[in-house]
Amino acid sequence: MGMILKCSKPLLVSILSAPFSRLNCVINLQNRQFCLSVRTHRNSEIKSSRIRCCSVSSQQKSELWLYNTMSREKEKFKPRVPGKVGIYVCGVTAYDLSHIGHARVYVTFDVLFRYLRHLEYEVCYVRNFTDVDDKIIARANELGEEPLSLSRRYCEEFHTDMEFLHCLPPSVEPRVSDHMPQIIDMINKILENGCAYRIDGDVYFSVDKFPAYGKLSGRKLEDNRAGERVAVDSRKKNSADFALWKAAKQGEPFWESPWGPGRPGWHIECSAMSAAYLGYSFDIHGGGMDLVFPHHENEIAQSCSACKHSNVSYWMHNGFVTVDSEKMSKSLGNFFTIRQVIDLYHSLALRFFLLGTDYRSPVNFSNVRLEHASDRAFYIYQTLHDCEAFISQDDATIEKGSIPPHIQTINNKLHQDFVESMSDDINTPDALAALSDPLKTINDLLHTSKVLRELRAKALKRAGLTEEQVLEQIKERTAFRKNKEYEKSDAIRISLESLGICLMDGKDGTTTWRPAVPSALREQHV
Repeated sequence: MGMILKCSKPLLVSILSAPFSRLNCVINLQNRQFCLSVRTHRNSEIKSSRIRCCSVSSQQKSELWLYNTMSREKEKFKPRVPGKVGIYVCGVTAYDLSHIGHARVYVTFDVLFRYLRHLEYEVCYVRNFTDVDDKIIARANELGEEPLSLSRRYCEEFHTDMEFLHCLPPSVEPRVSDHMPQIIDMINKILENGCAYRIDGDVYFSVDKFPAYGKLSGRKLEDNRAGERVAVDSRKKNSADFALWKAAKQGEPFWESPWGPGRPGWHIECSAMSAAYLGYSFDIHGGGMDLVFPHHENEIAQSCSACKHSNVSYWMHNGFVTVDSEKMSKSLGNFFTIRQVIDLYHSLALRFFLLGTDYRSPVNFSNVRLEHASDRAFYIYQTLHDCEAFISQDDATIEKGSIPPHIQTINNKLHQDFVESMSDDINTPDALAALSDPLKTINDLLHTSKVLRELRAKALKRAGLTEEQVLEQIKERTAFRKNKEYEKSDAIRISLESLGICLMDGKDGTTTWRPAVPSALREQHV
């Protein structure tokens, strides 16, 4: 029985966790195998542990399908460089604590990161910090704090939130303030290629110079309305033109540039930093659905204008977290910070809640759904805990390397369902649902094993023996049989039978025992 549980648990750990780690996991998908998450410090090195029954074939590796916002359909994933994957995910603007909408973005792409590593890809995951921005400056002025000091503080708060959520640290985490040379260089290239213009120390991108503008969002240029996100600037050639560089204003941080002191616009930073770490062409660019327009649309225009060979193979965007069918956002004032939620619910319950809905669909935030997620997380961890307790008690009796066929079937089905779900555009709801039957089976086995253990304990008490004494006699009997001293081996068997201990010899040469009616009582009438 212990062997059965020992075979089933690693798969559980792998799915919940691929990332879990023997018990230090849960819906984590860690690196070991699930990917739904695992406890780890952002500066620690994550070692990938291989579980034999969860290994992934090279054929399965090529069958990952991802929804591409650009083509509006699922496409088979094929990295630009075999065995290697480059991912860029737009990070937070560091001026306040992160909310549940942010949590969804970074849990979603943490799962993708983990799963690609599970598939044995070498992944370079870049996630930036915007630490120079209008919102940061405004907040710093409110608090009487230096803008870069404020952003550094909230960058660290963000790291703390990601640790709470069991998100692995990205490979690289660049900040805008550290990449001014790269940003200025890219703006220069765009100007040289005739796709931008200068006005009084500002530099604007000219959308009219990029005919493909709108191909990601599907919006036509004439549909774009100025003034929705920024003030209308009558100096612009087209109201849809956007700032690459902003001339310095009194009291604001600035950097020197060929166009005078100033700071970068919002969109140029991600084009410059993704190119710096992944090149102009890479595999996956991700973020929330709200970034499709204008941010990612503008990124495409900038990057392609700086380098005509620029290309992102797959654009991925997660859906909103909603409250009463409205997007959760700071501007609407209907948001809950990650800290507020995990003050009342475990961080893995929050992670489970977020992964319980397809990443592209909106998920409505409610206490009811969090309660159900918390209950499910507890059930999973309780099962793992019970497995651990059982295995630790019966470890000596568990034969290593032998998996009963029916348990192997359960393991194989779980793995197959998991791979099929995750390979279908990171379908975490179906991957989590695949755990239901194995969890029930494990709990049924645990209940059965508890009763069997109690029956054995009572039989030993009636016989006046301990488990160790019985095992020692089995060991002696095995030695006698090996030496063909059958009378001595039979004497041990008969002696134990008289006490109600029946020995059972397996075909593989092992011997176990079970309670039985003492031999002297077998012929008596009931």
